[in-house]
Formats: sequence, structure tokens, C-alpha cells
Amino acid sequence: MYVFKLIFKNAMRHRLRTFLTILGIAVAIMSFGLLRTVVAAWHAGVTQAAPDRLITRSRISITFTLPIAQKEKIEQVPGVEEVTFGTWFGGYFKDPKDFFANFAVPGSQYFNLYPEFLVEPDVLETFDRERNAAIIGAGLAERFGWEVGDAVTLTGMIYPGEWGFVIRGIYEGRDETTDDQQFLFNWDYVDQRMLEEAPMRAGQVGWWVIRIDDPAKAARISKEIDALFDNSADETLTETEAAFQQSFVAMAGTIVFSLQVISIMVIGIILLVAANTMAMTARERISEYAVLKTLGFGGGHIMGLVAGESVLIACLGGGIGLILMIPLLNGVGAALQQWFPAFPIDPMTYPQAALATIAVGILAAVFPVWRAMRVSIVDGLRRVG
Repeated sequence: MYVFKLIFKNAMRHRLRTFLTILGIAVAIMSFGLLRTVVAAWHAGVTQAAPDRLITRSRISITFTLPIAQKEKIEQVPGVEEVTFGTWFGGYFKDPKDFFANFAVPGSQYFNLYPEFLVEPDVLETFDRERNAAIIGAGLAERFGWEVGDAVTLTGMIYPGEWGFVIRGIYEGRDETTDDQQFLFNWDYVDQRMLEEAPMRAGQVGWWVIRIDDPAKAARISKEIDALFDNSADETLTETEAAFQQSFVAMAGTIVFSLQVISIMVIGIILLVAANTMAMTARERISEYAVLKTLGFGGGHIMGLVAGESVLIACLGGGIGLILMIPLLNGVGAALQQWFPAFPIDPMTYPQAALATIAVGILAAVFPVWRAMRVSIVDGLRRVG
């Protein structure tokens, strides 16, 4: 017990230096957690993808639409259980900067393939019955203060004009990573208006969502679907939902990789800060270590004092960083909600940060311990300052 008290007193000798070191470690640990969480949020769509869902899009680009007539052919492929679709609408509410996902979907049938969207059955009946009905995510409703029954007007960019909707339901996410920031409405509403205003754009959908009976057959079914439309004006590319989501992550691959590298560099910065502090401490206490050796203290005692002080400072900084990390991540998640609908905090972030803190404390003490144990009694007592 006395040893721990001595370690604490040693650490508090230079309070300002110790405080700044602890603060630097705490900031670095928070930065590490934030960067790791942003990377996890970028990959959230990949991790939550269902293994039995395929996505079929235009082979040219996701921005090109596909004819609704493809649905019947896709349904005939062996292994296909159900087919639905989505169409990116590209509308905004009042301010184009307030981005959120809005899709035209084929009524309640869309939710059959997305069981992670929890909606009451009576809401789905109303959704099918009313052409301008909309179902929105709970997160989106909270963000704009919308409630069931509210009339909402979106300004279309891909489908120009003013589009009026009535919110008839709010879906909850089954899982923490479920995207609850979507605005879903009936595709018929868009299609009928296109028939009147732009007939060439009618009968077109954005992509197909396909549920298969066995995820192991995904490759074979994907090839058969694409083969149906080879050498046609609307060739397709079919892939698993995870691969489809990964393609969006790949577009920002350099950014994601950079964040991963920076998160590792942060640990290196912590090590340098702690090592500098301990090196200064060891240099100042050379004569004290010599006195301890004169009194009969062995190398193990000196190693314990130096390493214990280093680990104590690192753990204090790491502990403060871990405590402050939670409100920091919650605040950043709320601020980035429109870009990262799912901002999951990876449970492994905490043990990783804790282990990194302890490792830094130990590694930072290696050189000071070596120097303290190597000094001779005569040289240590001769040294002043």
C-alpha cells in the first residue's frame, strides 16, 4: 500500500507537467475512439446487410433506371422468393442542405423484404390505400419534428416539382444499426405523374431488391438474373446487398483508409507524449535512484516505481478519455445524423482504447527503467540536478 502511495506522490511532484500529460492522453484516446467510430459508421450498411438479399441495378450506373417489366422475368429465376424495388427520388424539405434519403417504393410489399423496419399492420394498409401516403423513420421524424398526420411537401430534383405527402406511419429500427432516417412513399404516385408530364420516364425503377431462398446460391442466382438481360438496352449487375453497400464505401476508400491510419498514429502520439514525460522524470531523479540503491533497494523496486508512475499517468489519462468518449460520440453522432443515419459505437472500441493506454504506460517506461537500473551508485550520487 505504501508503494502505491509513493508512486502517486512521485507522479504529483510536477503537477502541471503531469496534468498536461494526462490531458494529452485523454484527448488522444477520445480522438482514437471517434475515428474508429466514424470508420464503423461508414461500414454500417455493409455489416447490417442481409445475406439473403440481392440488389440488381443497371450495369452502367446506379443512376440509370430499369424498366418495371423486368420484374416478371426475375421472379421466374429458380431460388428467387420475392422481388421488390426502390427508386431514388432526390427530394428535399425546404433546404437542399438538409439531406435525407427518400425513396419511391411499391407500397407495403417493400417492407416484406426489410423486416428490420418495424411498422404496424394498419399503417401498411393505409400506405397501400392512399397514393400520397408516406412512412418515415423514427430518427427522421425526431429530426424534423414530424408526426403522423402531418402534411409534408418535398421539392424534387430528379423528379422536378412540388410533391405533397401525408405522413401515415413512423417505422422503428429493429437493430441499433438500422437506418431510421428514410422517407418512403408510393412509387405509383411518381409513376402516374410521370405518365402525364414525362411519359418516357414512366414505368422505370431504380433497382431491384431480391430475396433468395439460400444465401449460398447468391452467385449462381446473380449470374442467371444478369444473363436474362445480356445484350439488351437494360443490362443489369446483380450482387449481394453487402457487396452493393461496399461499393459505396469503396467510393470513399481513400478517406476511410486515411482515418484508419490516423487512428493508429494517434496511439503513437500518446506513446511519444508519455515517453517524453517519463524520460524527463528519470533524468531528474538519477541521484534519488542511487540513494535507493545505497539503502538496499533492488532493481525490481526501482523498476516498479518508475513503471508504476508511467502506468498510473497513462491510466488516469485513458480513464478520463474513456469517460468523456461517450458524450463526445453521442454528440458527434447527432451532428452527423443526416450523413450517418447509423452511428454505432463499436463495443470493441473501449477495450482497444484501454489496452492501448496500458501498453503506452508500459512502453513509455522502458527507457527510463533501463536508465534508472543501469546507473551506478557513484555516478548517481555525483550527479546534481
